[in-house]
Amino acid sequence: MAVDNLVIGGQSIAPGESVKIELEMPPLYTATNMSIPVYVTRGKRPGPTMFVSAAIHGDELNGIEIVGRLIRSRAIERLRGTLIAVPMVNVYGVLNQSRYLPDRRDLNRSFPGSKKGSLAGRLANLFLKEIVQKCDVGIDLHTGAIHRSNLPQIRADLDDPEVLEMAKAFGVPVLLNAELREGSLRETASESGVKILLYEAGQALRYDEFSIRAGLRGIINTMRHLGMLNKSRSKGHSIERFIARQSGWIRATESGFVTHLAQLGDHVNKGDKLATIADPFGGYLASIESPAEGVVVGKQNIPLTQEGEAVYHIAYFSQPDTVAEHVELLQDNLLPGETDNT
Repeated sequence: MAVDNLVIGGQSIAPGESVKIELEMPPLYTATNMSIPVYVTRGKRPGPTMFVSAAIHGDELNGIEIVGRLIRSRAIERLRGTLIAVPMVNVYGVLNQSRYLPDRRDLNRSFPGSKKGSLAGRLANLFLKEIVQKCDVGIDLHTGAIHRSNLPQIRADLDDPEVLEMAKAFGVPVLLNAELREGSLRETASESGVKILLYEAGQALRYDEFSIRAGLRGIINTMRHLGMLNKSRSKGHSIERFIARQSGWIRATESGFVTHLAQLGDHVNKGDKLATIADPFGGYLASIESPAEGVVVGKQNIPLTQEGEAVYHIAYFSQPDTVAEHVELLQDNLLPGETDNT
């Protein structure tokens, strides 16, 4: 989408320019003005237009740091095309350290929204019209929900050949073929012809260095794949990509206190004990076991659980042991000398 005259928030940005824009949102009830911070940098040479967004859920902070590092990175100095970086979409949620908006709605279930709808609908419509629909591709950055961690992974429509190649270029081992959810940014962007990757890594309200480094490198890898940046020689061990077309959450069969035995990135076999559950006196109540061979891509962190609560997210691959090996290789490349990615 080569555009000579790109306009965002009423401000025109010409090729070769870099600007910071405050995209006006509805004010707080204290009459405090609110805005979405947007950074736009345009290369002098033509190329794709990409957005990178973070904190659509206001408690998912890893992406804010990833976007900040991307903006400061020397890698984007010789850009072709346009990069639109949005460190915080749900600014209200960030202020309140909350996943949701003040109207208690999930912004990522409120697209495409409308100018005359709820607060969530208005914000979704603003972001869609001013940012997303002006792009060819996008990368949306997420973490696990509160008290949950996710292994670095890409979720996308891997049946789309262009999206699949972008996902592979990103460079993390785990690729999940994820269905489009009603009201999500991915669904609405797809309907507008915008190719989207969703990066999941880390946990809410925390920075995780492994997740941040993997995300930053993945965005730059994707930009190189799209021709927005020059190719570079790869460093470190080669990381293979593995597609999971099925995954599932393993739930607690009892309420109690959890001792975790399996961690993110672990290869587990059918029947492996993932955790134990005890009563308040330390008495054994139950074990949580893997129903099939796979890799742990998400887990609950808090050592408390209610019966029926999701505790482990397992992705199923044809070669799960090899996936786990390449997760370790990625960690070794990004955090040399460190062994704990949780």
